[in-house]
Amino acid sequence: MATEKTKPMVKLDLENLSVVRVLGKGAMGTVLLVVDLINDPSARCPFALKVVEKSTFHSKFDADRRARWEMTVLSRLSDPFLPTLLGTSETDEFLAWAVPYCHGGDLNILRYRQTDQIFSSTSIRFYIAEIVCALESLHRMNIVYRDLKPENVLIQNSGHVTLTDFDLSRILKPISSRTIKPPEIPTPKPDTRRKHRRNLSRFMLVVTEKGLPKAKSARVSPVSRKKPSFSNGERSNSFVGTEEYVSPEVVRGDGHEFAVDWWALGILIYEMMYGETPFRGKNRKETFRNVVQKSPEFIGKKTLLTDLVERLLEKDPAKRLGYKNGAAEIKEHAFFNGLRWDLLTEVSRPPFLALIEEEETIQERIESSGVNVKDYFQSLRKHTVLVPPSPSHSTFNSPLSEHCRRNVSFEEY
Repeated sequence: MATEKTKPMVKLDLENLSVVRVLGKGAMGTVLLVVDLINDPSARCPFALKVVEKSTFHSKFDADRRARWEMTVLSRLSDPFLPTLLGTSETDEFLAWAVPYCHGGDLNILRYRQTDQIFSSTSIRFYIAEIVCALESLHRMNIVYRDLKPENVLIQNSGHVTLTDFDLSRILKPISSRTIKPPEIPTPKPDTRRKHRRNLSRFMLVVTEKGLPKAKSARVSPVSRKKPSFSNGERSNSFVGTEEYVSPEVVRGDGHEFAVDWWALGILIYEMMYGETPFRGKNRKETFRNVVQKSPEFIGKKTLLTDLVERLLEKDPAKRLGYKNGAAEIKEHAFFNGLRWDLLTEVSRPPFLALIEEEETIQERIESSGVNVKDYFQSLRKHTVLVPPSPSHSTFNSPLSEHCRRNVSFEEY
C-alpha cells in the first residue's frame, strides 16, 4: 500500500452536484447519491457524497474532528478493498467528501437476500478473504479500524467488497513483533470537552431496496479511560465500537490494539453463518457479560470454519489468532487452504453481482427533482423535502426492527 504524500484532491462545487436520492442519515451527517452534471452530463458516474453541516458541530459529539479525521484517512488509502476519496468540499456551511457509490448495498442487506438469511461457506470464504486484505492494509498503516460489522462492508459494482466509515479508527504504534513503517498521518487531537452526549445515531453509507431490512447499528461512541501507555506497542483505552461487536478487552477497559479488529472479524463470520451474533443479550449489560464470559455456540460437527471463528473469538487478545503476526496468521489458517490471495482482485465472477441502476432511471430522478446539494439542505430547513429518502428510513417499524442493534453513546474520545 502506498503511504506517501496525500493524494491531490478534486475540489467539488456543491452547487454543481445534483441530488439523485438520500442514501443515509445520521447524527454526524447525511449521505447523498449525487451526479456532477457539469463534468458528467450523461450521469454515467454517480457517487456518494457525505455531507456534514457545520452548524451542528457544537451540538454533535466531536463531529468536526471526527469528520476531518475520516477525510484524512480516506486521502491515504490505496487498496482495492478500501474506498478512494474522489473529492472534497468545504464552505462556510458544509464539510463534504465524495467516495465511489456501491450499487450492491452492504453485507447486511446481501445476507437478507440469501436463503435462510445466511451465507454458504464458499461465499464466506470469498468475502472474509477480501476483508482480511482490507484490514491488513489498514494495520500496515498503523490504523486500527474498530468498526467492522456487516453495515460497514459495502458491495462494489464489481461484486468485490470495500470497507466504509473510518471516523472511529485511530493510529496506534505497532507491537514490537511487527516491522511496519507508519505513514505520516497526524493522530487526531483529543477533545477536551467532558460534556455528556446523548445517543449518537448510526450513519449509513448504503442504499437499501424496498422490502429489505437495514439494521440500525448500536455504535458505542468512544469514552477515554486515562491509563498509561503499554511499552510493547501502544494501546487505546477508548470505549469504542458497536455493541455486539465490542471485544472483551474493550468491555473490561484493559486497553486494546489491533486484535480488536480480529475479534470483530470472528463476530462477523459467525453472523454470516447463523444470521445472528453470538453474544447478544436482552440488554446491553447482558450482552457485555456474554462477551466477557460466554463461549460461542456452534451447530453440528466442528469444521475448519468454526475453528477459525473460535480462534478469532479468543477472550485473551494475546492468544487470539492474528495477535502476533497480524493478517498473515489469518491467511495461514486451514480454512483458506488453496486460496490464491494474490488473485482475489482478478475474480471476475464474485458470489453475487450488484444490480446496476440504469442511467435513464438516474436521469429521470434528477429531472424530477432538479435539486443541488445546497438546495436540498435549504429545503430541509424549510421542512420541505424535495428529494425522496432511501427506503431504509421506513424500516424502523418493520417486524424485523427487533433485530436492530441498539444505539449507545458515551462522552468523549
